[in-house]
Amino acid sequence: MPSGGGVLTAEPYFQTNEVFGISTEILRPSYVNRGDLDVRLQRLLRRNFHIALRGESKCGKSWLRQQNIPDAIVVQCRLNKTPKDLYTDILSQLGLNLVVEKSSGKTVKATLEATQELGVKILAKLAFKQTIALEANSTAKSKPVGRDLEDLRFVSDIIKESGRRLVIEDFHYLSPEHRTEFAFDLKALWDYGIYVIVIGIWSENNLLIHLNSDLAGRIEEVPIYWSPDDLKRVLDLGSDALRVTFPNRVSARLIEDSFGTVGILQRLALDFLDEAGIDATLDRRRVVGDENMYEAVAMAYAEQLNALYQTFAQNVANGIRQRANSTGIYAHMLKVVMDATDAQLNDGLPTDNIFKEASQRENRIKRANLGSIMRKINALQVDKGNRGLILSYDETKDEVFVVDKHLFFYRKYATAQWPWERVIQEAEDLGDTYDGQG
Repeated sequence: MPSGGGVLTAEPYFQTNEVFGISTEILRPSYVNRGDLDVRLQRLLRRNFHIALRGESKCGKSWLRQQNIPDAIVVQCRLNKTPKDLYTDILSQLGLNLVVEKSSGKTVKATLEATQELGVKILAKLAFKQTIALEANSTAKSKPVGRDLEDLRFVSDIIKESGRRLVIEDFHYLSPEHRTEFAFDLKALWDYGIYVIVIGIWSENNLLIHLNSDLAGRIEEVPIYWSPDDLKRVLDLGSDALRVTFPNRVSARLIEDSFGTVGILQRLALDFLDEAGIDATLDRRRVVGDENMYEAVAMAYAEQLNALYQTFAQNVANGIRQRANSTGIYAHMLKVVMDATDAQLNDGLPTDNIFKEASQRENRIKRANLGSIMRKINALQVDKGNRGLILSYDETKDEVFVVDKHLFFYRKYATAQWPWERVIQEAEDLGDTYDGQG
């Protein structure tokens, strides 16, 4: 025991995967509250605002939500989902199911059924507030409501009784029409005292206000981005926790190759430590690895990503082939997009620029036809679960931008080739008309 009666405490000890890596749980030893973002979000959560968290893929939006809204109702958007699907998901998470039966004429009979204990409790609260008699020891698991998911007051009452905040994630997966529809729903939800956190990837500032001007003054958009200094702090905190030092050139490469995305930095840092044979906090601090080791790690990670991006390419190529009379125009468009610079895809590549490049390669491509296929980019990419966006088309700005910045890393280190030239040749062999109507 030290002098003064103090008690010796063990130094913190961590496995490397508790410090670095891509995780569904917050890795607190390397968690950075950049720009007092947590403080700002907590302030907004105390106010009667909707909140829009805008940031690219794997920029830490989910960690920020977990840190500040740990018990939220989290609803994931997917391509082809509608706002009504989102409300169905909300009920499901709260242990409720709305059974709607239509009778003759316009009469609708609806019953709200509890599928879990939580749903039973919410039903009891709703029944009490609506002065419907329930025994104190009632085990009622359903009640007639006479309403459906078109009634946002009904949905709002249920969310209120849950006592939880509503979070809508991956908003960018909704179609433009359904984004607009939900933006108008947000005004009604605000009127009923439900304040929603919307999380997604979009290139335009204050997108939701653009979709519905009535949201002005009712929603606050918070952009989430990582500066090089922020990313350096992640490395410094993690290094301190593990008592390792990354060589200066390795630190610089880690930050450069993350393309402003903390998820890439976290994964590369963990892989580098694995390669260096570091599994946990060291007894004493030392420098680990070198730039040659980092280069090997980066190449190996790009090889792992090969399956993801070749699946993306295959999904797109297959989607192209299924669209009659438009094979060539799709392939030419995607070749221009995928050959664009990182800066162009990060800031947004205008359709006019795509047309200029594509028409120089194939003069049968018309601007009007190209414009008609741009909004189909999202549908071409997704898997059977309607997930997996790499690129997205912003209809309001008529631009294509990157959703997943792992693409930039993959293009830098991968050796695999994209299939666009092959698909273009297939189109030529089939006598493509380039009308763009598929």
